[in-house]
Amino acid sequence: MARNLAHKLIASHLVDGDLSPGMEVAISIDQTLTQDATGTLVMQEIEALGITRARTEISVQYVDHNLLQTDEKNAEDHEFLRSASQRYGLWFSKPGNGVSHPTHMQRFGLPGKTMVGSDSHTCAAGSLGMLAIGVGGLEVALAIAGHPLRVRMPEIWGVRLTGELPPWVSAKDVILEMLRRHGVSGGVNRIIEYHGPGLGGLTAMDRHVIANMGAELGATTTVFPADSAVRDFLRAESREDDFRTLAADADAPYDVEEHIDLTTLEPLIARPSAPDNVVPVREVAGTEISQVVIGSSANPGLRDFAIAAAMVRGRQTDHAVSFDINPTSREILEDMTRMGATFDLIAAGARIHQSGCMGCIGMGQAPAVGRNSLRTFPRNFPGRSGTRGDSVWLCSPETAAASALTGVITDPRDLDQDYPELALPENASVNTAMLVPPLPEEQARAVELVKGTNISALPDFPPLPDRFEAPVLLKAGDNISTDEISPAGASALPLRSNIPALAEYTFTRIDTDYPRRTRSHPEGHIVVGGHNYGQGSSREHAAITPRYLGLQVVIAKSFARIHWQNLANFGIVPLEFSEPSDYADIGTDDTLVLDGLRETLLTGDELDVRNTTRNRTFRVRHRLSPRQVEAVIAGGVIPLLASRT
Repeated sequence: MARNLAHKLIASHLVDGDLSPGMEVAISIDQTLTQDATGTLVMQEIEALGITRARTEISVQYVDHNLLQTDEKNAEDHEFLRSASQRYGLWFSKPGNGVSHPTHMQRFGLPGKTMVGSDSHTCAAGSLGMLAIGVGGLEVALAIAGHPLRVRMPEIWGVRLTGELPPWVSAKDVILEMLRRHGVSGGVNRIIEYHGPGLGGLTAMDRHVIANMGAELGATTTVFPADSAVRDFLRAESREDDFRTLAADADAPYDVEEHIDLTTLEPLIARPSAPDNVVPVREVAGTEISQVVIGSSANPGLRDFAIAAAMVRGRQTDHAVSFDINPTSREILEDMTRMGATFDLIAAGARIHQSGCMGCIGMGQAPAVGRNSLRTFPRNFPGRSGTRGDSVWLCSPETAAASALTGVITDPRDLDQDYPELALPENASVNTAMLVPPLPEEQARAVELVKGTNISALPDFPPLPDRFEAPVLLKAGDNISTDEISPAGASALPLRSNIPALAEYTFTRIDTDYPRRTRSHPEGHIVVGGHNYGQGSSREHAAITPRYLGLQVVIAKSFARIHWQNLANFGIVPLEFSEPSDYADIGTDDTLVLDGLRETLLTGDELDVRNTTRNRTFRVRHRLSPRQVEAVIAGGVIPLLASRT
C-alpha cells in the first residue's frame, strides 16, 4: 500500500501504538533541541528526574532568546545552561551563535530523523525531511533520557503545490495564505505534508519558512520530502554525505487534501494582532509605519536578508522608520557580509543586531504605543513584542523592505524597480567556533551545575483531590496564547528560572490583579477559556506558574495541543465543555464544585460540575490517556516518576 512521508517517518520510529488518527503512539526520538527561554526548566527537570547523561544521538542547547544582559539574570542563566550541557552531555550553542532552528538545520538536521524541541517552532526542521515536533520541556527531558515521545496520532494533511511563485511573492506568502484559509486552529491534530511539482521552485530555506509557521496553524508538525533542494542545502553546508532521499510514494493517500497554485498568490500581510488576520498587502497599503524588523526563525535564510539588501541598495529608508536587521546565525551574517549585503543594509540606514530572536520574543526592539511595526516574524499576539497595546504586522522580507523605503505599508510590486536578481554564494561560511561539543562521560560527571541566585528549585505539587470546590478567578476568550498566560518581554522572561518571581506576571496581560487575587484563595481556583486555549509558544511556564498560584482545573471549549499536554504534565486538569454553549453561563468569581474528580478521570466518564453561585449544573469531559490521568492524579509527571523510585 502506498504511504505518505509522514507515515513513513513515524512507522520507522514507532515503539508502540498504530497509525490510526486519535490513538496514542510512542515514537523513538533521535535528536532534541532546547533554547534558553525554556531550556533552564528542562535542565532543572533533568536534575529532578535524576538523569545523568543524554541518550539521544544529538541533543543541543541553544542560547538565542534572552541575549540582552541588562542585569545578572540572563548571564547567570547562560552559565547554568553551559554547565548543565557539560554535565549532561549536550552540545552548547553560545549566546549570539544563532537562532536555534536555522542553526540546527545548518549543523545538525538530518533527513529521516526524529526530533523534539522545547520550542513550538521545532517543526521548522521538517524542511529537511525530519519529523520534528515542538513539545513541553518535560517531554524533552524524558526524550533526552531515552524515553519515547507519546502523542495522539494526527491526521495527515496533504498540501499539493503546483506552479511557481511570481516575482515579489515568496515563501512567507505561502504560509500566510494557509493561515488566511484555515486560521490559527486549522492544523490542530494534523501533520501538514507538502508535495507536488511546485516544490521544485522552493529551496530548503524557503521550506523552512513554511514549516516554521505550521505552528501558527496549530499543526503537530510539518514535513517536506528530502529531495534535490535538501541535497543542495547540505552540500552548501559541507554536509552532503548526510543526505538521503525521502519522499511519499506515488499516489500516497492523505486524510485531508489541499491544493495551492503558487502562480495565483500575491503579497499578503497579517494585521494586528493574530497570525491569521491575513489580507492582501494592497488592501492596507498606505498605512503609516514606524518600524520594520527582518529576521527571526520564520524568515531565517540568507536569501531573506539578501533580497531586502538588494531592494534598498543605493537608497535610504524613510526617516520615520527604524529599520532593524536580526541576522539569524553568525554563518548567515558572514555570508551577508561576504556578498556585500550587510554594507548595503547599513548604508540604507539599517540597525544590525545580534544573531538571535531579539524582538520576536520581546527582548528589545519593542515598538512605540500606537505605532505600526512590520516584522518577518511568526507571531503578533497582543503584547508579545514587549509593548502593551502594540500594533504588529507579519509580512515577507519583500513587503518589509518596500515599506521601510516608503514609510507606509507598500506592496513591493508597486515599487519603481525590477525584481532583483540574487547571486548567493554556492558554499556557506561554515562557522562552528561557538558550538561547544559534549564532554566525555567521565569528565562530565565532575562538572558542577552553576546556579545563580535567580535560579529556583522546581515547586512540589500535591496530588489531585477527589473533590474540588473553588472559584473561577479568570474567564478568557478564544485563542488565548501562552504569551498572555506567561508573558514574553524583557521584564518577565529573565525570570524564567525563578518560578515564584515569574508567577507574579501570570495572566497580567488579561487581568493585572490575577496574581494578587490567587493569594486570597489558598484552596485553589479554576480558569475558564474559549476555543484553542493556550495557543502559541510551547513554554511550560504557562502551566507551572498558574499551578504555583493554585490553579487546579482549566475548563475550556478546546485546547491547543502543547499547552494541553503541559497542563497535564504539571497536575492541572484540562477539561472541555460537553456543550460549548455552557461557557456563556459561567462568570468570574462563580464557585464550581467537582465531585468524584479522580474517579471520573480514571473511568473516562463525563463529569457533572455544579455552579453553586448560579444554582445550575453542566457537564465536562477530558481527552487524557490513561498514562496522563495517572500523572494528573499524582500531581504531575515528576511526582509520579518519583513515587516509582
